[in-house]
Amino acid sequence: MNEQIIDSEIETTSRKIYPMKAIWVGTFLGGPLSAGYLIAENFKTLGHRNKVGPTWILAIAATISVFGGVFLIPDAEKLPRQIVPLIYTAIVYAIVQQVQGQEIKAFMSGTGKAFSIWRALGLSLIWCVITLVPVFLSVLLTDPVITAQSKSYGELKHEIYFHENNVAENEADEIAEALRKASFFDDVQRKSVVLDKSDDAYVISIPLIKDAWNDSEVVSYFEDLRTKVQTFFPAKKIIINLSSEEDVTDVKKVLG
Repeated sequence: MNEQIIDSEIETTSRKIYPMKAIWVGTFLGGPLSAGYLIAENFKTLGHRNKVGPTWILAIAATISVFGGVFLIPDAEKLPRQIVPLIYTAIVYAIVQQVQGQEIKAFMSGTGKAFSIWRALGLSLIWCVITLVPVFLSVLLTDPVITAQSKSYGELKHEIYFHENNVAENEADEIAEALRKASFFDDVQRKSVVLDKSDDAYVISIPLIKDAWNDSEVVSYFEDLRTKVQTFFPAKKIIINLSSEEDVTDVKKVLG
């Protein structure tokens, strides 16, 4: 009996917990999954193992919601980089304060010990990598420019992006030559376009700065460019898409 008491006391004094500051740092740097891990480990230490599963479910759901929401927010790239992490970190901190705050204080005021902030920092970096790898792979596999073949032309290295399973390299060369003869691929400013092909047309997507597609002079210039390029391809229709600079698939105006 005495041995059991001693073992229990040793177990109690050897347990450690992640304090509120560690959870704040871990969440901000590592995201919702990092928060889920730290909170779940605290529940284990505090004897609430029945809450570990729901914690992980909420952490995964929060991760999906955060990244899904960021992709859906218009002009999300213009937001300060820290704003989204600060928002979800503040939410997590408030929740943890409610569900674990008092128990963490009681644990720390007794025989319990706290993990170092460096441990939380290291774990947060690991969870950050685990979180970002699927996101990176998703972008890599779906982004129409990243997955496209590219070829450079002229001294300024003008670029044409194209998918080899849709556009042959010699076709990209022919479009590049037409753009050169039409004075679009010039020796003044480096330009990049995305080339696609349908059954009877070449589609050239050109990224423009915001609202340039609403400028009548800009539109007139590209209409004239389309007409010039068309003369080199009598058997194919030339279509020019004026697209957003941030996302070339975001077509703002179609010419042709």
